[in-house]
Amino acid sequence: MATWIFEPGHTEAEFRARHMMVTWVRGLFKDIHGTLELDWERCLSATFEGEIDAARIWTGEPDRDVHLRSADFLDVEHHPKITFSGRFVERTGDTHFQVSVELTIRGVTQTVPLDLAYLGEWRTPFWVGDENRGDLRRIGFEATGHINRHDFGVSWQDELPGGGVVVGNEIGLTLDVEAILLDDLERTGAIEYYRSAQQTPD
Repeated sequence: MATWIFEPGHTEAEFRARHMMVTWVRGLFKDIHGTLELDWERCLSATFEGEIDAARIWTGEPDRDVHLRSADFLDVEHHPKITFSGRFVERTGDTHFQVSVELTIRGVTQTVPLDLAYLGEWRTPFWVGDENRGDLRRIGFEATGHINRHDFGVSWQDELPGGGVVVGNEIGLTLDVEAILLDDLERTGAIEYYRSAQQTPD
């Protein structure tokens, strides 16, 4: 199995929830750290794991973000990390898979199925000043799915006249993953940059 390291500067989890019955609120998490173990000859043996800093939730509205960090929602004081681990379970097309994820939010773990699309592989140079230290192989994936927030104890709600609610229960998920081959990070010395800066260069 080859080990691929998530590039946190270009890996993110986006979510959306119905707001006031009529529109969507979208937000995201960046700076996601994780690893993928993948051998294309045995792709259904692939596994992955990682973590998200829950406090870095962003929806573009500071007051709303503060509320989402509170005990009403993510309770980041007591549960600072969202963690996940999973595996490929079915190949549904040439570049499409179904994966099963053990997702933990607020200390509650649930199994979440996601549809995964492989976006390809590309070689990119690793520059230090004017010196090209060698190529880094990068791969990309996009995963989509949904969860019910109540399954994780994220249950704050307020009612609207006529039987409506302020926040929808179903949360749509889209995850964009960029990963770099660990062998290339080590061969080029980019792994030291990665460890010191907590992200690899563009």
